[in-house]
Amino acid sequence: MSATPFDQRDGWIWYDGQIVPWKEAKIHILSHGLHYGSSVFEGERAYGGEIFKSTEHSERLKKSAEILDFEIPYTVAEIDAAKRLVIEKNGQTDAYLRPVAWRGSEMMGVAAQHNKIHLAIASWEWPSYFDPAQKMKGIRIDMADYRRPDPATAPSTAKAAGLYMICTISKHRAERRGYADALMLDWQGRVAECTGANVFFVRDGAVHTPIADCFLDGITRRTVIDLAKRRGFEVQERRIMPEELSSFSECFITGTAAEVTPVSEIGSYTFKPGNMTKTLMDDYTAEVQPKKAKAA
Repeated sequence: MSATPFDQRDGWIWYDGQIVPWKEAKIHILSHGLHYGSSVFEGERAYGGEIFKSTEHSERLKKSAEILDFEIPYTVAEIDAAKRLVIEKNGQTDAYLRPVAWRGSEMMGVAAQHNKIHLAIASWEWPSYFDPAQKMKGIRIDMADYRRPDPATAPSTAKAAGLYMICTISKHRAERRGYADALMLDWQGRVAECTGANVFFVRDGAVHTPIADCFLDGITRRTVIDLAKRRGFEVQERRIMPEELSSFSECFITGTAAEVTPVSEIGSYTFKPGNMTKTLMDDYTAEVQPKKAKAA
């Protein structure tokens, strides 16, 4: 990926209904979304010019905004069309897309019911969230200090920008310690997710994953669960305690950026990327890149 800072790149961004030059897509320093976290976003990928589950992402973006008590002034169909326009204008077929919506700068204070709601969509090339050479060996994951919050204290079903603050802190700490990511527990000390991806485990031919009731139920997560069931794999969505980690043979994480990535270590626990992980990696690739899979 380019080392050029994101604000200095060339290209085009869809901003409040207009395509604007990349470097001109700016907000004021006193925007409510910057100070109070009144912002929601999505992470999406286009493969071969097709945005994977675009409408599902647009629907979730709208829903996240509703949970944060604001309404994005565009329909799902208009958001889908804007995303297609962005990758077309940027001349991209394989790309990462970032729609983001936020409260503007009309009022600065906790209450901002009448602030304008903005929406922008950017796209760029982002081949792999993790180093490809390390990915096939399985990435190493640390244990995070922070936990996912009690859903009674935070809007955990929204993809809200503010909820990622503790994720950034945890990932930075993990990377300083030589790990690729960190595993977060939930507010009751049960296995939850990584900083930007959901987590799965394999034991005795069955797939296990935490119940997504206090963290985001990822679109990639749901896709992989469907793929596993198509294969006839047993899938158990359940409470998983940290002390169970030693009983699993395989582990992998899922997300739009991470796709399906094997894990070799979580703290002191070790796993060996195996056939079930490899099968689901291949099935996911075929699902998101049907034209490429068909050609192969």
